[in-house]
Amino acid sequence: MKLREKDSFRKNEGLFFIEGARLCADASLSAVTIKELYVTEGAYEKYSSYVNTIENRAERSFLISDEVAEKLADTKNPQGIFCVCKMLDKNTNIGKIKYNGKYIALENVTNPSNFGAVVRTAEAVGLNGVIVSGGCDIYNPKSQRAAMGSLFRLDIIQVDDLPAFLSELKGEGMNVYAGVPDSTALKITEANMQGGVVSVIGNEGNGITDETRNVCTPVTIPMQGRAESLNAAAAASILIWEMMR
Repeated sequence: MKLREKDSFRKNEGLFFIEGARLCADASLSAVTIKELYVTEGAYEKYSSYVNTIENRAERSFLISDEVAEKLADTKNPQGIFCVCKMLDKNTNIGKIKYNGKYIALENVTNPSNFGAVVRTAEAVGLNGVIVSGGCDIYNPKSQRAAMGSLFRLDIIQVDDLPAFLSELKGEGMNVYAGVPDSTALKITEANMQGGVVSVIGNEGNGITDETRNVCTPVTIPMQGRAESLNAAAAASILIWEMMR
């Protein structure tokens, strides 16, 4: 339960918690070390194909009661399958970046559902990875569910100093853009998306920091109607599509 609820405990232990038949099976088929599997008798019967796949990869497996499953669950209608996994290597590493690749960068994005949705879209559309600076914990159970396994498979690069990191990428010839709700900024449809590109999405309420914006070329999504801005995940999806288009 601590692994589910506390990001500090996850970091100290080097472990994270996931639930659900599909998500746990995705973890078992990815480069994730499954330390422990917890499954109810009902789930063992109902999701036998998933459970067999997970059990073959898990270091230890436990049969639990429905009452224990209710306490472990982070969802309203739990399926009765839970895993404790070892964290993946997501540390800062400039060497992980492909300088001719396409990346979305998330600065201080705090909503785990937004975060997971962006990662899922990034994998689906074909980005090389996601750069993360501040914001929610990538191992938050809500992030994991929204990403639907994409966090296991896509390169996630965590950085402490995003402006400095982006400056390094610019020095390597990459185009670096900051998505802003500013009609005077360059329209995203007119930005140069050839070669290596990084597009930054900022915090849901405060947007991109001044330090990061100063490193980037501001771009905006042309909008009609009276809406002033888009949800962070929606804006990121449009930027991702434009980078790949």
